[in-house]
Amino acid sequence: MSKKSQAKRAVNCNKNDGRKSKNSRNKVSRGHGSENENVFELHSSSSPHTGTAYTTQRSQTPLRPQTEAQSHYINAIKTNCLTFGIGPAGTGKSYCAGALAAEALESGKIDRIILTRPAVEAGEQLGFLPGALDEKFSVYIDAFRDILNERLGSGTVEYNLRHGRIVAAPLAFMRGKTFSSRTFVILDEAQNTTISQMKMFLTRIGNDCKVVVNGDIKQSDIRGPNGLQDAVSRVKGLPSVYVHQFERDDIVRSGLVRHLMDRYEGDS
Repeated sequence: MSKKSQAKRAVNCNKNDGRKSKNSRNKVSRGHGSENENVFELHSSSSPHTGTAYTTQRSQTPLRPQTEAQSHYINAIKTNCLTFGIGPAGTGKSYCAGALAAEALESGKIDRIILTRPAVEAGEQLGFLPGALDEKFSVYIDAFRDILNERLGSGTVEYNLRHGRIVAAPLAFMRGKTFSSRTFVILDEAQNTTISQMKMFLTRIGNDCKVVVNGDIKQSDIRGPNGLQDAVSRVKGLPSVYVHQFERDDIVRSGLVRHLMDRYEGDS
């Protein structure tokens, strides 16, 4: 057979194969039966709000007090070993403490942040929470994690959590520990501590560490006297201890919160 005949036959074979492939694709696209009728092609969303994952934007501005009360509170934390922030919700107690801790860690003034609070539900029983200890406790400490994400960036926070430079643990796990130097410790929602728990926590304080205790005595979720109120009455006059009292006029969360506090607490 000549070379010309072989080339002609190869061209015809390629044409036939092309027609077979085209017919096969047409059969698939038309579909046969219900098996293919329920197949849909998903396209990415054109909306910029749903097309990208949400990440907390890191704040590039240094912490600035919004009220005179916050200014006194921030200065108290910087200059004292133990600072109590007492007052209603929305006054910036937790935010100021968390932001100062983040700044201290980033600047190298401290080596570790410890976040703790009593694992007490606010008026409802959540029941069993699945997961490891850190996952169970994360629902209690999420507010502080949001603050740290904003001040440090979520990637930095994740890294420091993995390497033990940021530690979040229930108050019960503080027993037996010593808060060593170059450590910034924050006890939040302290109105839900018992007197014995507060005593245990305060006696963990070592040399050259920074401790902040926050809470609203009027919003205790436990029965009987709470450890925060008891501690405030005991620490007055001690060196390097400061008790800062926020008022309703210091609420910065929103004007509505201030009005709601007026209605709930009886003073309009």
